[in-house]
Amino acid sequence: MAKSEAANLLFELEARARAATNLAELCFSIANDSHGLLPFRQAMVFSGNGRDSRLHTVSGLTKLSEDSPYLLWLKRIWPRLQEYCQQAPAWLTPQVLVDEPAELHEGWQEWWPEGLYALPIKRRDGEVLGWVCFLLDKQPTETQHRAMVHMLQSWGYAWEMLAGKPRRGLRKRWQGLSKTRRRVLIVALGIVPFIPVRQSYLAPAEVIAMDAAVVAAPMDGVIKSLAVRPNQPVKIGDVLFVLDDTVLRNRQAVLSKSVAVADAELMANTQRAFDDMRSKGELTMLAGRAQERRAELASVQEQLSRTVIRASHEGIAVFADPDDWLGRPVSTGERIMQVANPSKPGVLIEVPVADAMVLHEGAPVKLFLTVRPLSPLRASVVQSSYQAYLSDERIASYRLRAEFTELTQDARIGLRGTAKVYGNWTVLGYYLMRRPLASLRELTGW
Repeated sequence: MAKSEAANLLFELEARARAATNLAELCFSIANDSHGLLPFRQAMVFSGNGRDSRLHTVSGLTKLSEDSPYLLWLKRIWPRLQEYCQQAPAWLTPQVLVDEPAELHEGWQEWWPEGLYALPIKRRDGEVLGWVCFLLDKQPTETQHRAMVHMLQSWGYAWEMLAGKPRRGLRKRWQGLSKTRRRVLIVALGIVPFIPVRQSYLAPAEVIAMDAAVVAAPMDGVIKSLAVRPNQPVKIGDVLFVLDDTVLRNRQAVLSKSVAVADAELMANTQRAFDDMRSKGELTMLAGRAQERRAELASVQEQLSRTVIRASHEGIAVFADPDDWLGRPVSTGERIMQVANPSKPGVLIEVPVADAMVLHEGAPVKLFLTVRPLSPLRASVVQSSYQAYLSDERIASYRLRAEFTELTQDARIGLRGTAKVYGNWTVLGYYLMRRPLASLRELTGW
């Protein structure tokens, strides 16, 4: 190749290196555009150095197959070959593998030609950024070697600019510190774990009524109508809801007729008893039958009186959508709604078992409502459940109840948010390691 042609090719390669917008484009140019300067069978570009080296680009390939036999063999042999390069351009032949396993030597004979020409791509400070390797049938000439060494400077500069500022490891950062800073850092690391902090955790919470009366179905039936709306104020004696009484009224009408028939039979036998001894003996049975009919009628009438459910406390009605209850069958004791005292709101907190900690009565709580996340409300714990239960999210949780320390109009019953519960004081090291240690104990049983 003439000197003018080689110079033009060098200028073109440098221009392509400067035009690369990312590291992938630069590696592709190194592996494919260098063929005019150095005829090779295959070119490979590795990023990193030593055991951290990774195959980045292979000439003629756009995508690497990680599970191919060739690449698996290449991952094994390349770290060993770097030891013979000594971070400098090197010409390697199969003779360097004399002391290596036989499969590495056999792989060279199968896939590679006579020699491997390896060149390190370095930063300006000498740190190796990567390697470019050329598979050749013969050792490059001195002219080709000088040209490739010249290109290494351009490739290294472009690689350094595209890769950005290097990240120093912890060891290098530690070595770069002065003795005074090292001592200060050691003292700080020894003191930080013993900084006193207060244990705390976050849990979902809801504003509830601390003074509320449950209104349940007094008997089996179907809800006919609701006389109140959600959050509607009610007074003692106000109608809350009505159960359907069609079946009970029909039974009442039938039993009323049965009572009249039983009374008529008793009256007739009473009059015949003066002359007929047989009729006199049936008086007791007929009287009992009449009393039985009256008892059944009284029972139905008492059930009819319970079809209209009235408020026994003053407050507001708390329940879900009324349309969900209309026409719905209910069983005895099923909760329909609550009549809550709005002047005594509280907080219901569901604490996952994994976050639970020892709490005492009066533990402070901050409630961050979803509607007002920047204005926390303060409360204190008054009750904690001893047994865990499955929450709506199917998570084993404890229930905490807290009272507000300051009454506010923002604490409307039904609002939800996140509560931050504070526990005892401890050191920062225990606070950070409590959960990892608990998980380790669960896994190992130690």
